[in-house]
Amino acid sequence: QAGKFPTTIAGGDKLLEKIDTVKATIKFQMKKVMCMSVAIGHVKMSKDEIALNVQLASNFLASLLKKNWQNIKVLYIKSTMGPRFQIYF
Repeated sequence: QAGKFPTTIAGGDKLLEKIDTVKATIKFQMKKVMCMSVAIGHVKMSKDEIALNVQLASNFLASLLKKNWQNIKVLYIKSTMGPRFQIYF
């Protein structure tokens, strides 16, 4: 489930394409704090795939904001147990 909305499937739709589409979606959630986090990869992905996901997710986030990149102060990338790395400041 992981916070995703149900998807309607018509009779002629290809099920594998719908599954891939739902797996590829990310959900940005911002509550009252000015900090947010989003999953952009997993252990079995290559470095190039993760770098592409970071780039696409950060550009998409900037496109959602009113002043685009002017509203973003700092971006960090972090693994579950590792240290954080600043990628935008």
